[in-house]
Amino acid sequence: MSALLILGGARSGKSRYGQARIEGFAGPLTYIATAQAFDDEMAERIARHQADRGPRWRTVEAPLDLAEAIAAVRDGAVLVDCLTLWVSNLILAERDCDAAGMALCAGLADCRVPVALIANEVGLGIVPDNALARRFRDAAGWLNQRIAKTVDEVVFVAAGLPLVLKSGA
Repeated sequence: MSALLILGGARSGKSRYGQARIEGFAGPLTYIATAQAFDDEMAERIARHQADRGPRWRTVEAPLDLAEAIAAVRDGAVLVDCLTLWVSNLILAERDCDAAGMALCAGLADCRVPVALIANEVGLGIVPDNALARRFRDAAGWLNQRIAKTVDEVVFVAAGLPLVLKSGA
């Protein structure tokens, strides 16, 4: 595996699956976090995730500059969690999601270490009732498609069970 996209819904087990896959690699492990703690509940979630990972992991916070954060990792393996929050951050910062997605794909093509990217599949529900939510859903869906074409492997996780959509083998 050089690049893997893991898709799923909320609480599907996608992050746990991604962490287990990356922990199978030798060397240092880097967790690139896109989440931002805007409230106490999110701060608690972030702390819980950090405790679950253990001492082998180094955490890098990259709410906006994800391609650069991945490129800075020179050894070991990387877990990015998650692309969907990254899209939300880009929209709120009024950044160009398409340009950022293209930069991320270019960075993945040049990446020297194995990388797993976590993303929510947000297109399985109803059409949102407001323009911002539709813009978010569309940007997340387009990014997932772009990343899926770029990476070697794509896995969909539901109820903790992985379903391989694209195999690198």
